[in-house]
Amino acid sequence: MLSTFIIALREGLEAALIVGILAAYIIKTGNRSLLKPLWLGVGAAVVTSLGLGALLSFTSAELSPRGNEFFAGTTSFIAVGLVTWMVFWMKRTARVLKSELHGKVDNALTAGPLTLAGVAFFAVLREGLETALFIYANFRTVDGTTSATIGLVLGFAIAIALGWAIFKSAIKMNLSKFFTYTGIGLIIVAAGVLSYGVHEYQELGWLPGPDAFAWDTTSWMAKESLAAAVLGGTVGFDTTTSWLQLGVWAIYLVAVLSPYLRPARAKALVS
Repeated sequence: MLSTFIIALREGLEAALIVGILAAYIIKTGNRSLLKPLWLGVGAAVVTSLGLGALLSFTSAELSPRGNEFFAGTTSFIAVGLVTWMVFWMKRTARVLKSELHGKVDNALTAGPLTLAGVAFFAVLREGLETALFIYANFRTVDGTTSATIGLVLGFAIAIALGWAIFKSAIKMNLSKFFTYTGIGLIIVAAGVLSYGVHEYQELGWLPGPDAFAWDTTSWMAKESLAAAVLGGTVGFDTTTSWLQLGVWAIYLVAVLSPYLRPARAKALVS
């Protein structure tokens, strides 16, 4: 539940802020008539993202056991790569995101409503596709439990509420710290997804050491237990974790968290 909540909250608020920045600038420039194409672009991006999530689930269900292992492992690696890129991208560009979006709106205003819809579509689609892929990969680590679904819904609901409140200037929050802390959470979750991908490739026989366990807790903690599901979805814990899984998990955390936590040269500013 916690892992899907973090993913939905972080990604949902990013998308909500992007939409809020675009809408606020359109209103500020006195072009309210362009809000309709803006929302059309946002809606199309959301539908496309949901379509990707459905496609991933359908494809997984139709594959053979071996094909499913390959698909799950490969999507896990892709998801980790995208999320890792995304947290660094946001850290690097947060301070200029607002001005960049304003510039895109200015260009779109001269090109017409369709161009503005495209700006909104691609701005939100980036977040949506990353979210769909990462949530799918994360759901595999927790076997799609009900609690994970609840965390997902709560995360999106709170993200939308926060985005609306910030847009209406009802609340103020330190967005730099918010994205830093949730970025750490995403990196930890990504490490677990990476470990799961390694496990799937070990099952395929493409990586060594599937039976060389760093620990085996199945005698006192069942793989299907709530504790195992919570730990698996948050920190990547597996009741039968191989040494290779543990090594990749640890190396990823050190290699990614070290540069991510390094102080930025300039203060980030999204709002």
